[in-house]
Amino acid sequence: MKIKTILLALVTLAMVSCGTTRDNHLTYFKDLPGTDGTLPMGSNDYAVKLHPDDELLITISSSVPAATAIYNAPASNSQSRNQLSLAADPKQQTHVVDPAGNIELPVIGRVNVKGMTTNQLAETLRQRVARDVKDPYVTVKLVGFYVNVMGEVRQPSRVQVNGERFTLLEALAAAGDLTEYAERSNVLVLREENGVTAYHRVDLNDSRTFSSPYFYLQQNDVVYVSPNAIRQDNSRYNTYNSYKLSLTSTIVSAASVIASLVIALAIK
Repeated sequence: MKIKTILLALVTLAMVSCGTTRDNHLTYFKDLPGTDGTLPMGSNDYAVKLHPDDELLITISSSVPAATAIYNAPASNSQSRNQLSLAADPKQQTHVVDPAGNIELPVIGRVNVKGMTTNQLAETLRQRVARDVKDPYVTVKLVGFYVNVMGEVRQPSRVQVNGERFTLLEALAAAGDLTEYAERSNVLVLREENGVTAYHRVDLNDSRTFSSPYFYLQQNDVVYVSPNAIRQDNSRYNTYNSYKLSLTSTIVSAASVIASLVIALAIK
């Protein structure tokens, strides 16, 4: 009876330990206390800065459409590079930022947009058009916004973003969330900044992630989720087993050839 009681206690303890380990391993933001609260978001400036190769949809209008028609690109979508821009306005061309950070607009000419936000560019163009047209209205939309999500997620993919406010958590959700083999304390974000590739490691166990400058993603960011120790051990184990199987197969084949030769020589 005592033995059965001890065994039952040990099994129960093992199950509780396993359950606790599993919960801790898979839980996000484990440092949040209680059931309710608030989080500091740090800077809420998630505005995307424009870079070379960005694709922009620019519309200039006013209460007198004929007055601003000459400022818009010709009614064509032949130069549009993706389906989003076609869906946004199938009658208007988009503008691709050249390597120097410039775009070319009818009447206005060349405008350097590198480092601007879409709102800043819209205001710059509005002021320029206002010299000749009363109360113009300008909208600028970024239509080539992609984020790459790789590593230990369920659906590694290039995510197309509809808008400019896109968080790290939204990127992970778009990729099907993390797998059970993901190292939640080691999510790498790669970003092109000032001609170099910067990187930052994000800990999804830590709620301070919400105030990180990498919480809001920029166009062409790469999110890489590292594998945990279990995944790496499994990979090494599988590689070792494959090597052993290959080696065994080679030895067996060689032995078979040698045996065949010995038999052939013995028969002679």
